Order: sequence, then structure tokens, then C-alpha cells
Amino acid sequence: MTEVAGTESVPTPAEPAEPDDLVLAAEFPEASREQWRELVAGVLRKSGAIDEAFEGLPESKLVTRTYDGLEIQPLYTAEDTVEGTGFPGLPPFVRSARPEGAVTTGWDIRARYARRDAKVVNTAILADLEGGVSSIWLRAGAGGVPVADLADALNEVYVDLAPVILDAGDEYEAAATELFELFAEREIPASAVTATLGADPIGLTARTGSAHPLAPAAQLAARVAKSHPKVRTIVADGLPFHEAGGSDAQELGATIAAGVAYLRALTEAGLDVDTAAGQLEFRLAATADQFLTIAKFRAARRLWARVTEVSGGRGSGMRQHAVTSPAMLTQRDPWVNMLRTTVACFGAGVGGADAITVLPFDAAIGQPDAFSARIARNTHAVLLEESKLAGVIDPAGGSWYVENLTDELAKAAWREFTAIEAAGGIEAELASGALAGRLAETWEKRSKRLATRRDPITGVSEFPNLTEKAVVRDPVEDLPDGGLPRHRYAEAFEALRDRADAHPSRPRVFLATLGPVAAHTARASFAANLFQAGGIEAVNPGAPEDVVAEFRASGTKVACLCGSNTSYAEEADSVAKALKEAGATSVLLAGKPGDHPDVTGYLYTGCDALEILTGTLNELGVQ
Repeated sequence: MTEVAGTESVPTPAEPAEPDDLVLAAEFPEASREQWRELVAGVLRKSGAIDEAFEGLPESKLVTRTYDGLEIQPLYTAEDTVEGTGFPGLPPFVRSARPEGAVTTGWDIRARYARRDAKVVNTAILADLEGGVSSIWLRAGAGGVPVADLADALNEVYVDLAPVILDAGDEYEAAATELFELFAEREIPASAVTATLGADPIGLTARTGSAHPLAPAAQLAARVAKSHPKVRTIVADGLPFHEAGGSDAQELGATIAAGVAYLRALTEAGLDVDTAAGQLEFRLAATADQFLTIAKFRAARRLWARVTEVSGGRGSGMRQHAVTSPAMLTQRDPWVNMLRTTVACFGAGVGGADAITVLPFDAAIGQPDAFSARIARNTHAVLLEESKLAGVIDPAGGSWYVENLTDELAKAAWREFTAIEAAGGIEAELASGALAGRLAETWEKRSKRLATRRDPITGVSEFPNLTEKAVVRDPVEDLPDGGLPRHRYAEAFEALRDRADAHPSRPRVFLATLGPVAAHTARASFAANLFQAGGIEAVNPGAPEDVVAEFRASGTKVACLCGSNTSYAEEADSVAKALKEAGATSVLLAGKPGDHPDVTGYLYTGCDALEILTGTLNELGVQ
């Protein structure tokens, strides 16, 4: 009993008893992997993926592989635990480059500006800063604001609060001089200046195909490190390798190799390893594959920590700038890009990127307008303020899947990096074309998966909208080229759409439906979806009494049979022959290849849709 002056005695509450052992799901029987396998096998047998005689592990049919050959298993357990991820803010920095992560500040919301008119750029910057943007990624020189107009572009911008990240190509020294003059004019102490000068001669070499020396950038960094301790001079940009079609490991390996080349140049210019590492910022693509994106940024920090450690430094945390992938953006149905960039921003934020740029949904079409810029910055706001995404350090940490993916990706990227180093370094690999060749091989593999729609593009290769209203934007300024190619995943399908749209009338294919409605609906929908991906309208009369008469009335020369397997066995040959006699130059069939002499092609899951669409447009005389 306890007594308090002026009150009656009251009993002291007893301490709640703690269970000796708290086991989650204790009331349920323990499940084994073998039980799970039996359930998986049962589902796969029903779907036809395996038969009763199958003797392998059923989960092997559910394994997927990345472009780096990494196997993604359908199930991860505690047996797959990966050791050595460390703690946030400590080597190998897998969990975060900072001990507090982004909990207190969130990530840096960075917007990009690439217009020639300084006043237009200034208006956009001020609007974005008012809307929540925290740093400015500014293109200067070719394709951007003239270097001499930097002050006009940054008029009324508190550059001591909103850091400026320059992207000035080979004019980086002149742009840096202009920026420092602006700081001096506004009486901002050198010790307080925060900026990134954006020198990237390796990235420029990759973009243009012409060699750019590293020494001037390193000498500039050596001077800046002495006078402006919070300014970074050099960017190691992975976007050229990503946009050339490279895999995640290829992008990481090449970017780390660029970082090592810069590290050598900086130490030769007189900086110690840790100071040199502090002069670098790394730029990487964030894609709509959220787990690979999370793993990429975690693995990148691990790789760079190892590089700086073996170089004699303390093992530095990597400063990361994530950019939502330009390669994944589409020109057709661009509104879907809002979803892609949201997932990419999510992945980069969970992966621990320090700064994130969400490209506007219309970035593949032209210059963003005020609406698309607002949506881009509000994507950050929703994830940070409403979803509280930065409220936990490394939220994916501890996931058996994410930890394994991070580990496997880091190893694959390290192999790519060491291969580049063994060949003489990133500059030698770019000069010889060897790196370009490997990137091209990956792009070829990716192109095949895109063509067969195994890598679907919503709104383009899947669920296209032939009636969509075109989004019109001001054209972007010319970008440096001559080096590695710039690809977008949707480019081949969109080229067919452009070709079809330029035709005097909409190309059409007649769907010859066989059997009752229930028997042909699914395949007719599948065929219509495929044809629309090439800008071709699918004419579907339903279940006509006279298919041949309806075909003649459709005004097209190409037909596609749609029905059940039973309908095909009973009617496909006779209907295909009748359609050809009625003037069809090509008769396709929605289903797996079979023995039908008058059928000229087959539409099925995994078929080469680009090949079918190109052939169909040719048949219809679409130039």
C-alpha cells in the first residue's frame, strides 16, 4: 500500500506478468517447406505448368531471373539470412550512409531544369521551391541556361538554403566560376556554401564518344576542397549506362569504376583519399522495379565503402542522387508515368538515396509544364509527409528477400567493376567499345522481352488507348550524343503507333470469332489488345452468322481467328480458306501454333508482338 498526503490509501497496481516465451502464431501448427512445396505443386499441376511425372522442385518453375542472371526465388526464409549488413552510418553503409538516416529531414527533393531562357527557368525554380523542392539541378551551357545567365536563373533564390547542382557539360569550370561569383556577391561565406559543381568528364565521354580529360576537373576539385569545404565538384553519373540499356549490375559496376577513376585523379591532384571521396556524388537510376531499386542503392553504398577502404581511406559513405529512370518513361499514355515514378521514388527512398529527382510524367515528350512539375514534387510530398516513408531507417532491412537481393546484386556489380578495372579502367573500356558492346548485348535481351511483352509496358504494349488525346509540349533542347545510345523501353512500340497514326485512315484487322461468345471472348480481347499496341483497330462483330460477309464489309485485308481450341479444330481451316478466297492477304490465329495450312501467323502469350504488328502494318500498306 502507498499513502499520499491528503488522500486515502490506495492499492499499488501489480506489475503485469510477462510470458516466458512469446511465439507469434503459437496457436497454429508449424508449417514446413515440404508442405508448402506440396501446395505449390498442386497449383502448378492444375495450371498445366507441371505434370504428375515431374520430379524436380516445384518452386523452380516460379524462379525469375534478372538481366544480370540473378535468380529471384518465390520464397525466402531465415535460412537465407545474409550477415554483415552492419549498422546505419557505419561501414559498409548498406543500411544508410548516415546514422540517423533521413528520419529528421527526409531526402533532398531535387528538381531538374533544362531550358535556355533564364527567366522561364527562374519562374519554374521559384514555383518549385515554394511547393517543397529543396535543391536545384540546373543545366547550364549546351541544352540549358547560358553560363553567363546563371545569376538571372537564380534571381531571388536563397542559394544558401537551396543548394545548386550544376550540369554544365564541358563548361563546368566557367559555370563554377559564375556560381562562386554569385555566392560572393550575396556575401555567403565560403565555409557555408553548399553546392555540387557537376564536373563529369567520364559521363561526357560516354555521352559524346569523345575523350574528355580528368585532370582539369581534379585540379578544380583540389582548389574547391581547400576554399569551400561543403562543395562537391564531381558527379559519377550512371544514367548513360542505364539509358544505353544496361542492367543494374552493369550500371553499378561502370559507375563505381568511374568513381575509382575520379578517386585516382583527385589523389594525384593532392587530395587524400577521404577528402577526395568527399568531392564525389553518385547519380543512379531508380526504376519501377521497386525491389531492385531498393537493392541497387543499398548495394552501391557497400561497393563504394569497399573501394575507399582498400584505397587507404576510412571507408566512406556514398552521396547518392537518384533519378527516376528516363528509359522507362513513355510518350504514349504518359499519365501512367506518374505511377512509374511514384514506385521508383518509393524504391529510392526506401533504399536510402540522399537526393531524389522525380522526372515529370511528360519528360519523354518535351519540356514539362507547370502541372507536370507540380505532380512531380507532390509525389515526394505524399511519400514523405503522408506515407511517412522516411520515418524509419532502412525499412527494407532485415527482409530475407531484400538482403539476399542486395548481396547478390553487389557481387554481380563487383564482378562487372573488376572486369572494367582489369581491362584498364572505365576510360579504356569506353574508348575500346567493350563496355558499349556489353551494354548492347543486354539491350538486345531486353528488347526481346519487350517485343514479346514478357516485360509489359502498361498503356503501350499492354492496354493501349487508341483514342487518347496527344500531349503536346515544347521540345527539349538538343542533348549531347555520339557516344552510348539513349533508349526508352517503349520506343519500338511507339514507333509503330506513330506509323499507324500517320496513315490516312486507321489501320484495321478483322476478328473472325468462332463458336459461342463465351468460347471466343478471352482470345478476342487478347488479340485486340495486341493489335492496338501497334495502332491497329480490331474490328470485332461479335458472333456473326456469316463471318465472310462481315469480313468483306470491314474494308480490311487482314483477319484474325479467335475461338476455343475446339472451334479451331472444327472450323479454323475452312474459315481461313474462305477468308482468303474473300480477299484476305493474311489470316492470323489467336492461339498456340498448330497445323493450319491457310493460317499465316499465331498470336499467343510470349509471341513476338513487334514482328506480328510490323508484318500486319506492311500487309495493310501502312508506310
